[in-house]
Formats: sequence, C-alpha cells, structure tokens
Amino acid sequence: MTTGTTGTADETPLFGPESQFSAFFDDPRWALAMIRATVLEAAHPQIGAALVDNSTFVAHPWRRLRNTFLSMRRMFGADSAVREREAARLNRLHARMSGSDSRGRAYDAMDRATRAWVVATLFESAVTMLRLSGQPLDQDTMERMYAEYRAFLAALDGDAAELPEDLNDFWRYFDRVVENELENTEAARVILYRLFDHLPAPALLDGAPTLWAAGRAVAGPLLGAITVASLPEPYRRRAGLPEMPGTSALMQGAYLAAGLARFLPKGWINAESIIEVLSLSPDSDDPRARTVTALHARMKRASALLRLLTPLGGDADPAPAPSAGSGSGEGRRSAEEFFRQVLDQTGDGHLDWPDLAAMARELSTRLDLDEPEETRLYDAFAAWWRELQAALDTDGDGRVSAEEYATAVPTLAGPALIRVAEVLFDATDKDGSGTIDADEYRTLFRTAFHRDLTTTDGTYGQSAFVGDFLSFMSGRRTSTPYDPLLADA
Repeated sequence: MTTGTTGTADETPLFGPESQFSAFFDDPRWALAMIRATVLEAAHPQIGAALVDNSTFVAHPWRRLRNTFLSMRRMFGADSAVREREAARLNRLHARMSGSDSRGRAYDAMDRATRAWVVATLFESAVTMLRLSGQPLDQDTMERMYAEYRAFLAALDGDAAELPEDLNDFWRYFDRVVENELENTEAARVILYRLFDHLPAPALLDGAPTLWAAGRAVAGPLLGAITVASLPEPYRRRAGLPEMPGTSALMQGAYLAAGLARFLPKGWINAESIIEVLSLSPDSDDPRARTVTALHARMKRASALLRLLTPLGGDADPAPAPSAGSGSGEGRRSAEEFFRQVLDQTGDGHLDWPDLAAMARELSTRLDLDEPEETRLYDAFAAWWRELQAALDTDGDGRVSAEEYATAVPTLAGPALIRVAEVLFDATDKDGSGTIDADEYRTLFRTAFHRDLTTTDGTYGQSAFVGDFLSFMSGRRTSTPYDPLLADA
C-alpha cells in the first residue's frame, strides 16, 4: 500500500484539499470523533501521564482544541514545506516532555510506539465516526485514508513502521492495544468526568456565565455519555465505565444528526473560522466579536424585561469584570485570580515547571518561532522558574502552591522574566532595528493575541515593550494584549 506524500497520477493525493482527511475536516462529526480519539489516547499509560503532567487541556481546553486543529490542518495540507516545519515544531515540543507517572513508570512523548498510537486513534475514530453516522467507508476509500494517516506518522517520525502496512493487520494491532495496554488513567477520567462538567466558557462567551452554565449542565453529561458509549467495548469493560440505558441510541442519534451537515452547501461550516471566533475576547477589535457582544447585550436587556414580568426568575448574569480594553486598559485582579488564570496553566492547583513550559510553548506556537528563538524563549522561562522556586517554594516540595504565592506577594519581575520579555521583543523586531514599528506591533498582536490594537505610526521601544509585559506578569492587572494569550480558556 502506498504511504508516500503525494500519490501517483491516478490516485487521490495523500495530502491537500483532495485527501480523505480534508473531505471531513469541517464536518461537525469530526468534533465527536476528536473527543473520542482523545479519550483513547489518554487511556494509554504513557500518553495519559504526559497529559496530566504537561497539558493545558483542563485549564485551557479551547486553546488546546484550537492548536490541535491548526496543527492538523498544517500537517495534512498540500504545502510540504509547511508540513515539514510543523512536524519539526511538534517534535521539538514533544522532546521536552518526559517523566514518570504516579506508579513510577517512565514516559517519553517521543516514544515512537506511543506516537503511532495517537495516529491510530485518529484514524480509527474517523472510520468509526462515519460508520456510526450511516456512511461507512468502502474498503478502497478506507485504505486510501489509512495511507494518509501512515504518511502523517512518517512525516513526524521519518517512517511509519510502527503502524502495520496492511489495513487488516492494523485492526489486529488496534484490538491488541485496546485489550492489553489501555487503562482507566487519571487523564481519561478527567476528560470524561471533570472536563465536560466544568468546561470553561470560550473567550467569546465569557461574559455570559449563567447562559454558559445552563448550556453546559445539559450538554456536558450528554457529551460524556455519547463518548463513553462510542468507546470500544473491551476498554469500557476493563475501565469499569458504566453504560447507561439508552446511551447507545443517544450516541447513534448524535452522530446521525451531526452527519446531516454534509448536505449543507460546501463552505457553510468552516471549523477553523468557528474556532477562531470562539477564541476572540468580547472586547476584541474583531468585527465578529463586536457582533456577538452586541447580541449578548440585547439578550441581557430582554432577560431583564422578562424578570420584570416574571419576578420569580433567576438572577441575571453577574456584571463582568472591568473590560481589558476599557478605561485605562487595565482592571484589578486578585492574587488568587492571577494564580488560577495565568500562572497555573495545567490546572492542577500548583505552579511548577510544566506551567511555565506551557507558557513558552503557547508563545512559540502563536508566534511561529524558529528553533533558535524557541530555545532562547524556553531557556528564559526555565531561568524564571528557578527564580520563582527559590523565592516562593517555602516548604521545599519543588512546586509553588496558591497559598505560598498569595502569602509571599512577591515582585515577580526579576532578571529572568525581563529576559523572557526581551526574547519576545527580539522575535517581534524582525528587521533587528532595536525598535518595533507600527506594522510589526500590529502583526504581533494580530498573530499572537487576535487583537487589532490602535497604535501610532511611530515606533515602540524595547523598554516600553518589556515594561508592558512585566506589568502583566507581575502586577496582577488584566491586560488587553496578554490576557487573550495566557489567561483565556
């Protein structure tokens, strides 16, 4: 079976707009399949341990979703140079993730067999998605799709030898891993029993907490039940996952309903655009965000009128905190909020190196840094972590608790954090002039923070840039530039 990256003249290309992957990337069913695949990944002991220790999917699930979609778009795109650059970035990212789980078993995100399992879950979940929605693949189409995913693995690892070449052998491989290797890991439990019930609102809907909580109360348990019912039966049995009466029919109905979207005109649903819109803060300069904000304001007025007519109704949405873009551009943030929203990137209630590594990873991803700049940024964050640990880790357990942080009330803007800001400035100063001109400044915030900030036509010096970054990272004030990157979910 062919596993090349372009295909022959009489074959469908393995990458690009004519590939099988591209055919359903904007399909709503793919969202259900991605959740299912993520659970199967998290159930692998090595992947589950890496997720618990390093991932931001608990505290910032929408950001993680956005990055995953954009990465897969790049990896399956027609441009081989973009694909190679993204593969190199992913490899650098995973090379920094290793450690041991709660049982002392080592994990390494660069382990080739483990990476193959990630690709296997994506392929198998895509096939299952189509089968459950009444559109099963014929054998030839399934084999072409499998070739695409093997080519995807080859782009990451240099070859695809960890996945069987023959599709029939793949199904035996998949069943063997499910039967013998998957576990009821902490990461899988978090996704199934915590994430759905406590999913934070995306940035665009953060100003409507009551509305979001009401929708989540209904959709969360449904998504959990649908996901559990779609998992392979041997894994459900071994993990002790309950199958409630009627969930199989619910799952089938969800996939069938989502599958109806394929009859819509082409282009009506664009996954990338939807994710980008959800990532916009309500006070963003983007016209799409202003439209949603105006709609939300009208909904609140209608709700207030309804409460006048029916005074037994519930409370209104609480007034939002001062907007990051209003007044002086800053609003007060408590130490507890700052710790939870900015510093604790992994959502485990403590500050340690994986939290700062997640910040470096997000900045590197958004700014699309090359390897030398990325390494400088990670090194600067590592030095900052050593400063924080020395100043705040009073009990010597190797991490900083929220209580230790709030009690110490330190000035976090030490030399290492200044170095972080300087590295970011250098990455923005593309022409090496020592200043950022208006175009470079706008490009930075459009690329990294999804903001179109009003700037003068002059220049922005390093000291002003560094000062703004430090005031955010150590001053406990909301900030128009930086909250969308490090604080939004």
